[in-house]
Amino acid sequence: MLPFHSYPEGHRTAFEEQLAESVTYLGANSGKCSLHFTISEEHQPGFQAHREDVCSRYADRNSATFDVSFSFQKSSTNTIAADTEGFPFRDRLGWLHFRPAGHGALIENLNELKADLVYIKNVDNVVPDRLKETVCFWKKVLGGYLVSIQDSIHSLLRRMHGPESSQAVREAAGFAERELLLSFPAGFEIWPEDRKRSFLLNILNRPIRVCGVVPNAGEPGGAPFWVEDENGNLSVQIVEKAQVDLNSAQQSAVWNLSTHFNPVDIVCCVRDFEGNPYDLRKFVDPRTVIITRKSIEGTDIHALELPGLWNGTMAHWITVFIEVPEATFNPVKSLFDLLRPEHQPEDRLLAQSR
Repeated sequence: MLPFHSYPEGHRTAFEEQLAESVTYLGANSGKCSLHFTISEEHQPGFQAHREDVCSRYADRNSATFDVSFSFQKSSTNTIAADTEGFPFRDRLGWLHFRPAGHGALIENLNELKADLVYIKNVDNVVPDRLKETVCFWKKVLGGYLVSIQDSIHSLLRRMHGPESSQAVREAAGFAERELLLSFPAGFEIWPEDRKRSFLLNILNRPIRVCGVVPNAGEPGGAPFWVEDENGNLSVQIVEKAQVDLNSAQQSAVWNLSTHFNPVDIVCCVRDFEGNPYDLRKFVDPRTVIITRKSIEGTDIHALELPGLWNGTMAHWITVFIEVPEATFNPVKSLFDLLRPEHQPEDRLLAQSR
């Protein structure tokens, strides 16, 4: 809602820039742009008023229609705070204190969208018009690759349910290992065909996400890693620094050697091969909760956060990483970030270069 980018005709908010960006890749064919924002409930009236003003203006300018909706993080997902001894924290009036449980709680909101394909990004990662072409090209690449993978997986699932299941099982195993980097239990190659089929139906009939990653330049946040579970199975995951035991020399070294960074540039397929929406809550790893240190009324507490939305909350999704240019990642986490050249108006950059 704050002024974000400056143009000769006036300023735009980050909300407005998201609408302008969406036209280039969401509305390219049909002209319809569906966007959903998760917001704080107290700011809803301001967002609704801003939506009415901005949507009508961009609809006329771009011959587009906008379907813009809002939701809030559900209070039912809040978690109880604890004191430093691990006991439930009570405020000065003796009431138990419940806190928002982090962005992992937004899986409830995502679950209710019932969309076919969903792009997920942070609202502040948006650029002025002069840089949108590169960003939008890579949005199309991520979405196109997801659709390609989805078509292949869904075709294999349908065939494994049909008369040509034997051939489909062999193809599915190769595709899962080669294209999706999925790991198989020891001895899989000598399993009976029915057991192989059952295993492949289970690991392939899941939500799919394609995640853009950028070369690691030291920005704070998560990164793509191979993760080994308690059964020795490997999978690719987005891991946050808070999940890593930095007191372990080995784990710290692995973290510091990470080559890429997660800019939260994710596109998701959330329907199965029969067109039914997945219940996304079934694909969460509940063990990946995070305990953080916070303060309430000047008192230190421990806060329990649910598995991060693109971390443990999507741990059991099919995950594919694609390297995207660093130019697609331009976050604004403080006002000083708006002073970066990527967020400056073009006329100011020209004046500085003279």
